[in-house]
Amino acid sequence: MKIKIAVESELNEGDARSFRIVREGGYVGCFLIRFQGVLRAYENRCRHLPISLDYDDARFFDKTGSHLICQTHGALYEPETGACVEGPCQGASLFPIALECRDGSVYVESEGRPESLESH
Repeated sequence: MKIKIAVESELNEGDARSFRIVREGGYVGCFLIRFQGVLRAYENRCRHLPISLDYDDARFFDKTGSHLICQTHGALYEPETGACVEGPCQGASLFPIALECRDGSVYVESEGRPESLESH
């Protein structure tokens, strides 16, 4: 099923938003960014250690706004590709999440609504 994660006009250049999808019966943390005018989404999981890039604060860009950063150990990723360009995971890439933009909204594929797991 497709779930709506954002309204395109609400994300300005350099903005980021966290969201969750359901995959294989569990939550997968993800994030959406606007970089150089383009919306992109990735799983919120560092390729060095299986931890989220942010501290649950939706801050994914480094201080310069030119790279995505793992706040735990400082690995830098290219926003356009998700490729790690500096740090212990150099050469690995973040896992992209396919986006569908239509009628001004942004959608992703999910096996269910994320809130459907909250009662379990």
